[in-house]
Amino acid sequence: MRSTSACFCSTAWLLSVAFLVGPAAAADEGGAAPDFTGPWGRNMFNLEPPANGPGPLINLRRLGKDAGRSVVDGDPIPLVGDYNNPILKPETAAAVKKNGAYSESGHDVPDPSNQCGAFAPPYLFSIQQGMHMLQGKDKIVILYTQNTQVRHVRLNSTHPRDLKPTPMGDSVAHYEGDTLVVDTVGIKRLPFTVADRFGTPVSEAMHVVERYRLIDAKEAQAALDKHASVDGTTGPMVADPRYDKGLRVELTIEDPNVFTTPWTANVSYRRVIRAWNEGVCAENNVDMLKQGDLKLIPRADRPDF
Repeated sequence: MRSTSACFCSTAWLLSVAFLVGPAAAADEGGAAPDFTGPWGRNMFNLEPPANGPGPLINLRRLGKDAGRSVVDGDPIPLVGDYNNPILKPETAAAVKKNGAYSESGHDVPDPSNQCGAFAPPYLFSIQQGMHMLQGKDKIVILYTQNTQVRHVRLNSTHPRDLKPTPMGDSVAHYEGDTLVVDTVGIKRLPFTVADRFGTPVSEAMHVVERYRLIDAKEAQAALDKHASVDGTTGPMVADPRYDKGLRVELTIEDPNVFTTPWTANVSYRRVIRAWNEGVCAENNVDMLKQGDLKLIPRADRPDF
């Protein structure tokens, strides 16, 4: 994360949004929908690999304890994605390798976080550490802790036939028993749109499916501990010991223009105890390593007033 945040309690704002959205919807087959409401969080970045099969990139600087640094000590810079991962087409691998070298030279690789852009999946899940889902009858609103990101997901709908790509894509969803399935297409490719924190390119053919389901809190914590042993921790979230459920999001990503095959990844969360953050980005947007390198800060050609 490249922005600063002022912590404040926004209960009134959350309740007002919840009132507009309405109560939790019924599941497709008439039963009660699973209840995902509440604050969820984790203490690390990047995507968890699946149990088997093609998976996400890992940071090559996380292989072993380089420079005497323990693998659990925070989120490392530089970010050097595994350009040998077989999911990458040759030109994609070359771009990832170039980004890794740029990061190793002491720079931030431009991405939606440090450029104050919209976070589209799957990048969204590699960077956001906290979320709050509001389930309604016809739509779901998901609030994220960093940079005031908000997603609107239509329930039991379809993608428009003449879909115009947008920075966060078009998301529709339905329930399958105890699972919420979110389907996203139409992600607009901007200069800083990437698939992960390693700067993996995407195209407008990107298709992401998210499957949300509740799991046991101990299972979620075990997955988080395993991920932390490879990726390190950052520490802002405190798990609620009174809540016995965790949240698992299973991702399936395909983009035939940049990947050789569809691949999967997981993201695990615990129910957390926390206030909300007011994310400040454009007003304080700098390259923390080499100030002045980033040029894509949003600007208005004329004032609004």
